[in-house]
Amino acid sequence: MKPRENLRKLTKKLKVNNMSEEVIKAESLTKVFNKSLVAVDHIDFSVKQGEIFGFLGPNGAGKTTTINMLITVLRPTEGKASILGYEIVKQDTDVRNVIGVVPQEYTADEDLTGFENVILCADLYGIPRKISKKRAMELLELVELVPFKDKKVQTYSGGMRRRLELACGLINRPKVLFLDEPTLGLDVQTRAATWNYIRMLKKEFGMTLFMTTHYLEEADALCDRIAIIDRGKIVVTGSPEKLKNSLGGDIITLSIQKDVDITGLVKKIEHVKEVKKENGMYMINSENGEVTAPLIIEALRKEGHVVTRLSLTKPTLNEVYLQYTGKSMRDAEESRETVFAQRLAMRRARGH
Repeated sequence: MKPRENLRKLTKKLKVNNMSEEVIKAESLTKVFNKSLVAVDHIDFSVKQGEIFGFLGPNGAGKTTTINMLITVLRPTEGKASILGYEIVKQDTDVRNVIGVVPQEYTADEDLTGFENVILCADLYGIPRKISKKRAMELLELVELVPFKDKKVQTYSGGMRRRLELACGLINRPKVLFLDEPTLGLDVQTRAATWNYIRMLKKEFGMTLFMTTHYLEEADALCDRIAIIDRGKIVVTGSPEKLKNSLGGDIITLSIQKDVDITGLVKKIEHVKEVKKENGMYMINSENGEVTAPLIIEALRKEGHVVTRLSLTKPTLNEVYLQYTGKSMRDAEESRETVFAQRLAMRRARGH
């Protein structure tokens, strides 16, 4: 039997009859570090069976902390969450038995071969070697690593390592797979290939996937629904299309020659719904961009302003992110968790 057919057969066996539509459910989930750093702040969300659900936000927004609570690595400070009906605190062993995890960092042992790494993961789950050896080969074929199975991981490229991590994450036949920044640091071509593997898991095997990302195009291309998370809080949830449509119109981006604020002037123009200024650029939300753009140019010309750049686009997730957080993803603040860790390290260093 081919590996994809075998995996599909086994994943079907794992499904619970009439499984609840809410595979993951979180209520007021909160994590506070050192009684002061609120990394995740009373978030509520649910993930439906068979969907790809994404957490979109910059580094330090609380994405990885949320995953670590859901996979039982971190204990919540407040709130609760369940996976397939199992509570992450009270039934942590049951949770670990039904999930798979592909972490942000590479975890494979570089001194072992690809095959040995997958077997090691199987050993950690207590899977008998008679089963794990066959399953490891099926998974390595699935991620196209069979020709390299006996080579040490230290010889693998970044894309090959990511595929190996995916194989390891599937070794226990999980019903829910967690992917933490699955394409971080990969080149464009390898990232696209990884997207195809993720789509395959949903399309062919009906797997439920929870992923985090700070790549806007990744969230747009892969996720059925996303939750934008900023400073530990979920600010909005919905499908990428629904969120883009929520802006209610076209986006006009422009800049002018003089360093003056024209926000008030532009807001008075017909069809303009909202104006945001960022790094000298104006992002204007309009009900009808084709009509509004010439009106803006004419109004600015009358006031002596020279337009140096103007573009008209349909809303993207970048505009959605800016709308709901007040900043673009690239300008999001540095990780508070990282800053906290650095400060803690400095305090410790001073004590020696």
